Amino acid sequence: MTLGVPELLARYGRTYAEEAGIILRDEPSPLYRLLVLTVLCSVRISAGTATAAARELSAVGLRTPAAMLGARRRTLIEALGRAHYVRYDESTATALGRGAELLLDRWHGDLRRLREEAGGEAGRIGELLREFPRIGPVGSEIFRREVQAVWPSLRPYFDERALGEARALGLPGSPEGLAALVAPEEPARLAAALTRASLAHVGAAGA
Repeated sequence: MTLGVPELLARYGRTYAEEAGIILRDEPSPLYRLLVLTVLCSVRISAGTATAAARELSAVGLRTPAAMLGARRRTLIEALGRAHYVRYDESTATALGRGAELLLDRWHGDLRRLREEAGGEAGRIGELLREFPRIGPVGSEIFRREVQAVWPSLRPYFDERALGEARALGLPGSPEGLAALVAPEEPARLAAALTRASLAHVGAAGA
């Protein structure tokens, strides 16, 4: 099967951050909202439900770790419920609270400090991200895939799922080869498109 990059981007090239209403910038609040989205995506739940939950949490003002840590637990549970993020609502509320506390205590609420501690290196950033409750290897890949849009030191970042889908579509199978197909700031969109295409194909195969 072959699929050109323009068609791939047009069909699937919306990042999870965009879907969640996050205008991603290299600033503490949008970076934290991306971290929250990553936590929400790190369970067996649809990306649509996770992004809807991220929007609900943002709508009630939980856009910083201080706001998250100070929020009433019922506020978190109700926001998650409005997004139908109900199976994991209690454990997610706990994970978000503990993660906010970690971010404030260790990096003063600013994920750019985490990046600095890691020297901007993708592998070390992934290790530090996995110190947050619930974020494992997949979650750390989601965050790095998305944040490369505003953290150029990570570009090009394509995880194994994206690379496997690229090969299946007849595209280059290396991060550098894929990055050469798009504008310098576009690897995040291409990585998201490949991920979504892969999930769409898995769903179709199981239908």
